[in-house]
Amino acid sequence: MPELTVKPLKYKVLPGFLSEKQLSEHHDVLYAGYVKKVNEIRQKLQSVDKSTANASYSDLRELKVEETFALNGVKLHEAYFDNMNDKGGAPSGLIADWLKRDFGSVEAWEADVKACGISARGWVVLAFDLESGTLHNIVCDVHNQGGVWNSVALLVLDVYEHAYFVDYATGRKNYLEGFAKHIDWVEVNSRIKKFGLDK
Repeated sequence: MPELTVKPLKYKVLPGFLSEKQLSEHHDVLYAGYVKKVNEIRQKLQSVDKSTANASYSDLRELKVEETFALNGVKLHEAYFDNMNDKGGAPSGLIADWLKRDFGSVEAWEADVKACGISARGWVVLAFDLESGTLHNIVCDVHNQGGVWNSVALLVLDVYEHAYFVDYATGRKNYLEGFAKHIDWVEVNSRIKKFGLDK
């Protein structure tokens, strides 16, 4: 597999929401660390002794389990950083139609995602279920636990304290209010097109 590289941020600061220090600590240290760790794990997987594979403990098992943790750490962070901007605004296009259809209204979805944000220990993902064709807010406590198969992540919210502690301390509710005002709905709609969900 090709080596992963750190994807740069589209912004250095989100005025009135996230400071340059908060974003730098989160992106340049934590997220970049996951990129490095995925590459390290994949390098070790090339020479791991598969003859010792075991479900209780083996080098192969540990590397494969931690690969999912680190890789989801990369994917979730990239989606999170990319689905925010400094303009925000109301959803439009297909995502607005789907939010109204599946949650009753955009306001009802926003209330639900904020409640999920308080309930989650790690992530909230607005996912499109490929089988039912509907949206659902998914709570994931850990990178590699809580995701739902056969669904596409359209919007990602990081609620680990590292995502907001520099700017908000323990004020998660204020962070969630700020997130709701800084969603890049153009990016969300582009994910709908990217994965062919608009057909």
